[in-house]
Amino acid sequence: MCSVFLNGIQQIAALQCRVCAGHGKKGFLMNRPCLSFFSLMLILLASCATAPPPAKEPTVFYPDPPNPPRIQFLTTFSGSSDLEPPKSAFAAFISGGKDPIIILDKPYGIVGHQGKIYICDTNATVMVLNLEKKTFRKMQAAVQGPGKVVQPLNISVDKKGNKYVADPVRGQVVMFDKDDLFVKAFGPIEGWKPVDAVSFEDLLYVVDAKNADIKIFNINSGSYRSSIGRKGEEASRLGLPTNLAIDNDGYLYVSDLGRFQIVKLDRDGNGRGATGSLGRTPGSFARPRGVAVDLQNRMYVVDASFNNVQVFGPDSQLLLYFGKSGHGPGDLVLPAKVAIDYDDVKYFQQYADPNFQIEYLILVTNQFSPRRVNVYGFGTEKGQVYKTNEQLLQELKERTEKQEKQQKDQEQKDPQPKEPPLDADQKKD
Repeated sequence: MCSVFLNGIQQIAALQCRVCAGHGKKGFLMNRPCLSFFSLMLILLASCATAPPPAKEPTVFYPDPPNPPRIQFLTTFSGSSDLEPPKSAFAAFISGGKDPIIILDKPYGIVGHQGKIYICDTNATVMVLNLEKKTFRKMQAAVQGPGKVVQPLNISVDKKGNKYVADPVRGQVVMFDKDDLFVKAFGPIEGWKPVDAVSFEDLLYVVDAKNADIKIFNINSGSYRSSIGRKGEEASRLGLPTNLAIDNDGYLYVSDLGRFQIVKLDRDGNGRGATGSLGRTPGSFARPRGVAVDLQNRMYVVDASFNNVQVFGPDSQLLLYFGKSGHGPGDLVLPAKVAIDYDDVKYFQQYADPNFQIEYLILVTNQFSPRRVNVYGFGTEKGQVYKTNEQLLQELKERTEKQEKQQKDQEQKDPQPKEPPLDADQKKD
């Protein structure tokens, strides 16, 4: 396109030179209209210059071969320069300058919904990535007016497109509608610290980090209703809750830094199980943070100490994990939040391997990495045969039983001599 444009410019320039040359003895270079014309031509020529395309990053799958891939790292972004094409010199000339570059500082909460990705930059405000328009802007209703946030930490979205932003410094959960306009705020409640909020039907469940419980609000009235997580049996009591997710059946999954577990509760606060324990091996946690659940009830858990995301089946059995400490493709540094996004696959399929079909996106924020947001795809590779969770669990059960039997047989074959009881030793003396 630019080559055709440049040829046209050359022909017009030649004609203009002849016209300008006839304007006076001083020649066209001293003629003000001609100088203006050629200044504009230089700007137009500069606008055709394009930067070389970025180098394609290597394909990264999880788990490692020879296992069939289930997750692929797709791409990463940290600010407007990663998303918006640079403004040409001509466009900058017409608009009066280039747009300022926006860079995420310390992202935490993230959610994708119908062509937009919302990110809580805890040192700034709520940022909106418009995937259709390829723009990266501040959510204006969160910058000024009654919806202004101070330290947005976490964000969620309901089926109607309403967003809920937990702001521990403001001491409220701020609600915005499907058009990103302010609706209302929940709280404040004296002596509380809201750090995450997720809705289910007409109720809003808010993690109160200070009181180590879950506050429940009526969304329509905005009124406080009750709290769960501090009463009942030990399995129902929370230690230091930080993040929250809710599945399609209304079960709550609470990331508990005090218990080093993901605690599952029903909506009445009754314990329905827990995943993980303190440790350094896969399946355990050292610093659990963000948690998310997909439509098949696979649970994703961020661990800021391991710099990875662990994936568990519905029965809390570890399926796989992805990510490691570093700055390469797919790597994580102090990851904070994980979110599942079924709406926006079409915008990222271009980054996938041609043989890998994405089912949904996995969004992960990094707080201390040049890769502020990593985008992964969960899916399947053509030609591969994938075992169901039930088959994998059955294989694991059979392997475990086989190992236990081998160990028992070995003990029976080579029994260890037993030490005599203390009283027998005393009798010999």
